[in-house]
Amino acid sequence: MDDSRETKTVVGVRRLKEAMPKPSSLRIITVANQKGGVGKTTTAVNLAAALSMGGLRTVVIDLDPQGNASTALGVNHLENPGIYEVLMGDLTISQAIQKVKGFPSLECVSSNTSLAQAEIELVPLVARETRLKDAIEELVQERINSGEPLDYIFIDCPPSLGLLTINALTSAKELLIPIQCEYYALEGLSQLLKTFELVKKRLNSALKLSTFILTMFDGRTRLANDVADEIRKHYPRELIDIPIPRAVRVSEAPGFGQTVMTYDASSPGAVAYMAVAREFADRGKAFDSNVVSINYKREGEIA
Repeated sequence: MDDSRETKTVVGVRRLKEAMPKPSSLRIITVANQKGGVGKTTTAVNLAAALSMGGLRTVVIDLDPQGNASTALGVNHLENPGIYEVLMGDLTISQAIQKVKGFPSLECVSSNTSLAQAEIELVPLVARETRLKDAIEELVQERINSGEPLDYIFIDCPPSLGLLTINALTSAKELLIPIQCEYYALEGLSQLLKTFELVKKRLNSALKLSTFILTMFDGRTRLANDVADEIRKHYPRELIDIPIPRAVRVSEAPGFGQTVMTYDASSPGAVAYMAVAREFADRGKAFDSNVVSINYKREGEIA
């Protein structure tokens, strides 16, 4: 292993040599899968980091009580107020949001330990399913008024289908589902899709299932290829067919309070996530631009 690469501190601001295209309108994406350990948080933070490096104004909302997205982005979430206080009506998102070091336009609304009790405390509250949506709408309008409108908001969900995830689905325009290329990967997907359809029918008619991403892919195994083929068969339009490989550097990065984009930008995991981010950004361009999906394999993009 080459240990000479700079991995323990983020120096300066990371930008891409080639900017990514702005979406035709703000994209609010809920990243959800009630199965734990599928690369959900990893996908949310690395896509957000890559898009920010591409010049896009991006916010990550850490809605998981474990706070892993906050950790990976290196923001203080153990002491500072965060999304819990926003949901309880004690703060606005603007008061809780934090800038992420090393990125030109990436921000995070952190989780904290109090969020674990939010599922219970939300139950008796008025408009309990739309608390996050109302807070996000306020932030979006503030940024429009300031002349710095947001391009992307990613909401990282807990591994459950409780009130926090319902809030996320009610707030979003899109649902992104990471699929682990391993045994039981598709188990529980039907339950998630039923919840998606219920929220779409009752709470958020604008919600779309827009994206599947294959994570922890090992092309040497038949199982991984079988899972990938199953998703290709049933969701050909929604799948970004750039599998994220099982990679050590991706797993190590959060331990240093970083995404893999700054921890080791040349590693296979970082290259794959950058390619997925470019595909994702291309899909966000105007619908009349006849965008064709491309499997990017670009290295050495960081200026």
